[in-house]
Amino acid sequence: MGITIQNITGSTAMVIWPKMASCVDSFYSIMYHPNWNSMLSSYSRKSFQKEERVPTTRSSFVVENLTPLTTYIMCVTCQSANPSSDQCRVFNTLERDPASASNTKKELALGIWLTSSVLLLIIAAVLLYGCLHLLCRRRRERLQEQNRTSKQQHGETWTKSVAYASDEFSRQSQQTQDAEEKHPGGIQLATIIENPSVCNEPMMPSSKSQERVPVTGQHSAIN
Repeated sequence: MGITIQNITGSTAMVIWPKMASCVDSFYSIMYHPNWNSMLSSYSRKSFQKEERVPTTRSSFVVENLTPLTTYIMCVTCQSANPSSDQCRVFNTLERDPASASNTKKELALGIWLTSSVLLLIIAAVLLYGCLHLLCRRRRERLQEQNRTSKQQHGETWTKSVAYASDEFSRQSQQTQDAEEKHPGGIQLATIIENPSVCNEPMMPSSKSQERVPVTGQHSAIN
C-alpha cells in the first residue's frame, strides 16, 4: 500500500492512503515520529511517538501541531498491524507560516493582555476593599469620638446644673437666715398666726394692774 504526503506546511501535513480490503479492523492507525533516522529506528509501533485513529471509511487525514523544519516519518496501517516500509513516508516540514506566526503572536499578546487585566482587577479589588475598610474604620472612630464628646458635655452640663442648684439653695438659705436675724419678731408673729387659739383666749390682768386701777380712781377723786 503506497501512501502520499501532501499540503505540507510548517505545522500541518495531509496523508492519503488507498483503502485496504484486507483490513478487517474498524479503524486505521496513523503513526508519526519527528527526527526520524532509519539507521537507528525500526518500524515497530513502539518506535512512534504519536498515533491517530480514524475510521476505515476515510482515506485521508490532516496531521496538525507539527514542528517547523523537522523531519518526520508517517505510517498508515490497520489497528493491530506493525507498519512496513511501503506503508510509511518520510517528509520535512516547512518554515513557520507568516499567518501562523502572526496568529501565534496575537494569541500570545491576547494571553498577556488577559493575564494583565485579571491582575489589575485583583489589585483594584484589593485596593477598593482596603479603602472601604479604612473609611469605615475612620467613620466608626469619628462616631465614637462624637459620642464620647457628647457624654462629656452632658456630664459637664449636669455638673453645672447641680452646682447652680446648690448655690441657689445656699443663697436662699443665707437670705432666710439674714432675714431671721434682722426681724426676730417675725418668727413670733408667724407662731401666733399658726396658733390662732392663743389669740382667742382672754387676757387676764395681772395683779399689778388690779392694784393700779383703784389707785387711779382715788387719785382722780382727790383731784
